[in-house]
Amino acid sequence: MERLIPTLKKDGVELDLILLIRTILAATKEIAFRVSQGELSGVLGSTLDENIQGEVQKKLDVLANQLLKDMLSDDDSVRSIASEEEEFVVPVHSTAPYIVAFDPLDGSSNIDINGQIGTIFTIYRARDDVAANSPEQFAQLGTEQVCAGYVLYGPSTYLMMTTGGPTRGYTLDLTHGGYLLTVPEVTLSQDSMEFSANMANYRYWQEGVQHYFDQVLYSSEDYKDVTMRYNGAMVGDINRILIKGGVFHYPSDARAGNENGKIRLLYEANPLAMLIEKAGGKATAHGKRIMALPPTSLHQRVPVVMGSNNLVDEFDKAIFSNSNV
Repeated sequence: MERLIPTLKKDGVELDLILLIRTILAATKEIAFRVSQGELSGVLGSTLDENIQGEVQKKLDVLANQLLKDMLSDDDSVRSIASEEEEFVVPVHSTAPYIVAFDPLDGSSNIDINGQIGTIFTIYRARDDVAANSPEQFAQLGTEQVCAGYVLYGPSTYLMMTTGGPTRGYTLDLTHGGYLLTVPEVTLSQDSMEFSANMANYRYWQEGVQHYFDQVLYSSEDYKDVTMRYNGAMVGDINRILIKGGVFHYPSDARAGNENGKIRLLYEANPLAMLIEKAGGKATAHGKRIMALPPTSLHQRVPVVMGSNNLVDEFDKAIFSNSNV
């Protein structure tokens, strides 16, 4: 099995970007170790604070965020950092070539139950027309990403990443501490009938979305082989879809703050959309390509449907062709 850096070199990735990726992954290895220790490392449970999203922070949220910030701040290729846990952009090196955004620990509700959690990250080229501390640094389309990926902390530590070419899978080899290429090219199945959606939110969805899921779950013969999988960590659900096919849904709903969805465009939707697209799938919001959405704010939220082409197309056609949402 080939190691990560030789693979990136074969893909023609620039050396400074390779080194930046290595910095991010060094932080994920430390997070993976803390996760594997669980209660032994004193990282379980919640703090008394809320993040900018209004969510109670877990101890491991804070630790993962600080680890990534510290390591990226020491990397002279990083101009600016944006985190789901931070209200503002963190300026680093004013003339550096790259900016990095991340969700340090996706699925934090799973931390205390030893469930799936992960780190999502994305890299863009820095803008020279705005200051390093400006949110405008990150006001770039998802199509401008030069790298997107996530690390899933599960039975094994698994990296899914693209630098503009194929989506590739890597597994952390604990014998030497490096990521090894284990899936050279991920190809998303178009035959799966797996759906990932939080059905507890059904009561808050708009009528057109409810009707669509009524068909999926109860009425239509077209969905007789359907299965539902949802584990409360988007990174885990997307990993399953990339490997087995299917579709992930997180629609907007009637709850305060969720009118435009819950998934953050910068930290979650864009990087995961890039991975899905590079594996041959689709990712949309309001029937439009996620990576073509103009960002309006650092913590912008969007509704999400992503996965196998046929299932994304069916949903978008059912909902938006009749203007039900």
